[in-house]
Amino acid sequence: MRTILITGPGGSGRTTVAAATALAAARAGTRTLLLGADRDDTLGAALGVRTGPEPVAARTHLTVWRPDPAQGFRDGLAALQDRAASALGLLGAARLETEELTPLPGADELALLRALREAALAEAHDLLVVDLPPAPRALALLALPEELRRYLRRLLPPERQAARALRPVLGRLAGVPMPAESLYEAAARWDLELAAAEAVLADRGTVVRLVAEPGPAGADAVRAARLGLALRGLPTDLLVANRVLPEDAAESWLAGPLAQQRKALEEWQDDHDVRTVAHLGRDPRGADDLAALAAPGAGEDVPPPAPVEWPVTDRLADDGVLVWNIPLPGAIRDDLDLVRRGDELVVTVGPFRRIVPLPSALRRCTVDGAALREGTLAVRFAPDPRLWPSGR
Repeated sequence: MRTILITGPGGSGRTTVAAATALAAARAGTRTLLLGADRDDTLGAALGVRTGPEPVAARTHLTVWRPDPAQGFRDGLAALQDRAASALGLLGAARLETEELTPLPGADELALLRALREAALAEAHDLLVVDLPPAPRALALLALPEELRRYLRRLLPPERQAARALRPVLGRLAGVPMPAESLYEAAARWDLELAAAEAVLADRGTVVRLVAEPGPAGADAVRAARLGLALRGLPTDLLVANRVLPEDAAESWLAGPLAQQRKALEEWQDDHDVRTVAHLGRDPRGADDLAALAAPGAGEDVPPPAPVEWPVTDRLADDGVLVWNIPLPGAIRDDLDLVRRGDELVVTVGPFRRIVPLPSALRRCTVDGAALREGTLAVRFAPDPRLWPSGR
């Protein structure tokens, strides 16, 4: 199954473009699932069909699903309380009843990730179109599976389960109960669910499609989103320039906005596969308006992007170093920060941060420096004589 994740700056019309993209694919005969995250029924407003927590057949070959984060939050917390009943009883905690639970911040993102995983595992569709939140929230959502799995491994390392026979003894020595077996089982289950969502995002059939209105604000937002996606290793297939004014607008008071749009489009075409969607002169509503947008679908006219790779170059013979090449298009040297922490590298670029495990060969090296050239961060690693094989 192919997956198209659609995002862009707030107010760019990303939801409308997501609906038009899914509708175009469905009309071409592709079994399509359109997945949304907004609590308001913005997808339904665009399609002219009411959507909700149960999948709805909006058109032939098109199903729309907007999962309910409140229900997912209540079910998840109820299950957690069941598994942690003994620990909660020890602490004297009172159980929270279902009717008093309201979703906390982040519940929408977790519900969308759960739905993304379920849709991929069901294999009932050929194409999944996801209307992500605005770009800053979307980037945080896309980082969530990897980051939560890292937290789980640090807080409840799987290898500690091997010592479960010793936990009663250790508990008596420490004077406090040790984590119960159910806690490790829950952590393993969470890790498996997060790994499934992470696998969907990392799949070669998954791409991100950016939507922005051409202009100074849109250009800034696209630049930031492109950098954040590159740090996550997520490829973009298209940049959809939305609400593009007609050429005859140059003869009216819209001449200024049209000139701004033209300038932005020229700059974008140097770095992106740009597709334009015309301004209809009104807010698109219903299938006819969405079809009139002529938004790009997922056909053969949209070539798949090359996968994002972080290759290690062997320059031991020439310079005595290995070089880890990290593509960061649009990065600025002053906004970069690198920290080596054990077998991990903490990469910070502007507002984005990622902790990545080092490739096995680089774990036996020390950082020898870094340089940013033409949108690629080259981190040099020198072999540590204490750890490097003497024959190398």
